[in-house]
Amino acid sequence: MNQNQTPPEYPQTPPPQRIQIAVPTARPYATYVLLGMTVLIYLLQLGSQSLFGQDWLYVLGAKYGPFIRQGELWRLITPVFLHASILHIGFNMYALFLYGRGIEARFGHARFLLLYFLSAFAGNVLSFLLTPNPAIGASTAIFGLLAAEAVFIIRNRQLFGAQANRALLNLFFIAAVNLVIGFSTTGVDNFGHLGGLIGGWLFSWFGGPRWQVEGSYPNMRLIDEREGRGSLAGTTAVLLFFIPLAALGWIWIVK
Repeated sequence: MNQNQTPPEYPQTPPPQRIQIAVPTARPYATYVLLGMTVLIYLLQLGSQSLFGQDWLYVLGAKYGPFIRQGELWRLITPVFLHASILHIGFNMYALFLYGRGIEARFGHARFLLLYFLSAFAGNVLSFLLTPNPAIGASTAIFGLLAAEAVFIIRNRQLFGAQANRALLNLFFIAAVNLVIGFSTTGVDNFGHLGGLIGGWLFSWFGGPRWQVEGSYPNMRLIDEREGRGSLAGTTAVLLFFIPLAALGWIWIVK
């Protein structure tokens, strides 16, 4: 055997390639419209206080049980556009900007708007049922967005791998901290937050995107198997749960 002979070279295994999969997305136009409308309405609130010495938008639109029982049902939705201070609206609009864009991109415009307003409705219904205090703010809808983000990750966790657990822990921590602060601070409608969480969870669990991989390499893409029917399923789930609670609010008057 010739010891000077060059040993044979074995072919090296090429490094694994990243597979690019087309992800269904939508530009977050609705999020920006909601931001603009909410800021505009807050400016109108300030203008009303300055011109008339009274915030008439608050008077006409806040969640307030006695007026809701008189038939002013819009008060279960309109509080989402009203805010009490620059800090109040600033925190809520920052959260909407932070979470709304990504959720709208995955849910689509119509389903995102349904999620937002049904979460607000759910939060105001639970607040109407459990506390007599007036309430305003978009935090009912914001908590619904937090729940929707968590449900989306849970429903599609096989696509996210180890990142799913970290993202879920972060969302649960944010929601828990805010609920603890709310229950330990006066002037915070934590029942509204809790209702928004439940409403957002219900809507997303029954109607949120559930992605499936379609096609074969290299032409692979994600499709939403609930597209086209998720809006109806999610809306039905929220209304079936919260309309009876709203009806109960007419009978059970909290003092």
